[in-house]
Amino acid sequence: MTHPTRIGLLGGSFNPAHRGHRLISLFALKALGLDEVWWLVSPGNPLKDAARDMAPLPVRLRSAQAMARRAPIRATAIEQQLGTRFTVDTLAALQRRFPKKHFIWLMGSDNLAQFHRWKSWRRIAKTMPIAVLARPGYEGTARASRAYATLRSRVLPQGRSHDWTQWRPPALVLLRFRPDSTSATALRRAHPDWFRAYSPAPLRDPVTHRMTD
Repeated sequence: MTHPTRIGLLGGSFNPAHRGHRLISLFALKALGLDEVWWLVSPGNPLKDAARDMAPLPVRLRSAQAMARRAPIRATAIEQQLGTRFTVDTLAALQRRFPKKHFIWLMGSDNLAQFHRWKSWRRIAKTMPIAVLARPGYEGTARASRAYATLRSRVLPQGRSHDWTQWRPPALVLLRFRPDSTSATALRRAHPDWFRAYSPAPLRDPVTHRMTD
């Protein structure tokens, strides 16, 4: 398809990108009938302290692009170019910039558990549909969360997941599959010099076609 219109958005630091990101994205592509998944490689996470082991953005973007190779996944640093720091602002900016595309926000169940801590999380839920993907050990806390309690009546069955472009937000679908237990934290602990495999030089963003530094 020359102009993909059904796009899943997966945000994160990708420090580094790993097979868990890829498997979640490939599952979402099939479960939701997506044309593409965009990995939004964040300049920084407002809920996390500035990490000493956070690799430079070009390094993390190269890591994500390498992990996304030969799949309908685009790793982009568009948040840096939009000048947005919070998800609520990023999603609104993407909808303004790409008015002909249908976006759905992808998050792990670990993020649903803390979703109520995100800036303007209710407005995020009203901006576009949300697909929650299982992560090991988080399903119970996700279902017990404040955000899930608020959105419970807006949860749609997984069997209707291909119809998400017709849903009126807030709309939530829980996608259950056999999750991968890989974590970026464990990878950094096992390979603290992982970032040396990637150049820190600026590179061209596959979505904006501008240089990212």
